[in-house]
Amino acid sequence: MTVSHILKTKGDEVISLQVGCTVSDVAKILGERRIGAIPIMDGDKIAGIISERDVVRGLAIRGGDVLKDDVSTLMTKSVTTCATTTTVRQLMEMMTERRIRHVPIVEGGKLVGMVTIGDVVNERLHETEQEAEALKEYIASA
Repeated sequence: MTVSHILKTKGDEVISLQVGCTVSDVAKILGERRIGAIPIMDGDKIAGIISERDVVRGLAIRGGDVLKDDVSTLMTKSVTTCATTTTVRQLMEMMTERRIRHVPIVEGGKLVGMVTIGDVVNERLHETEQEAEALKEYIASA
């Protein structure tokens, strides 16, 4: 299975913000939309990504004043992305190795979706259930 299958199942809506927003803007959207990370866009290009972990770290270091800061002070600027053709196994390995929980999906230089570790785990569970069912059917027919 590939990332495109995950996007077909969950949808391709991506909540993003533009460069120049504040950490407060990010925190508000994270809370309202109940999401864990937001790509930060410079026009239609990904400039960075900021997660709830980044916001919490900023609060721990600087206190409430960090909420007034530009998002660029906390966001990760070197963003790990993948394509819709990336396999679920490849994506899982990438997320594990890099210790990340959110990966923007990019096709032709455009942001087309976002996948979380929860999406990947759900897909792998579904694949495992399908494999187990196929084995049961094979054994029953033998």
